[in-house]
Amino acid sequence: MQWVIENRLHFVRDTTFAVDASKIRTGHRPDNMATLRSFAINALRAAGHTNIAAGLREMSYDGFRRPLDLINLN
Repeated sequence: MQWVIENRLHFVRDTTFAVDASKIRTGHRPDNMATLRSFAINALRAAGHTNIAAGLREMSYDGFRRPLDLINLN
C-alpha cells in the first residue's frame, strides 16, 4: 500500500512540481503549497488526465480560461 501512495502522489509531486527543490520552507507556506499541488493533481485526475505533467501543459495553453473550466468556474 505504501508504494501505491508513493507512486500516485509523492512521485508526481516530486517530478512534476519539483517539491524537493522548492525554497518555500517557513511558516504555513509549505502546507499551503502542498494543498494547492494536491488540489491541482486531483482536479486533473478528475478531468481524466492520467499524465499530470501533460495535463498541466494543456491547461497552461490558455491560462485564463482552461483552469477555470477544469473546476467548472467559468
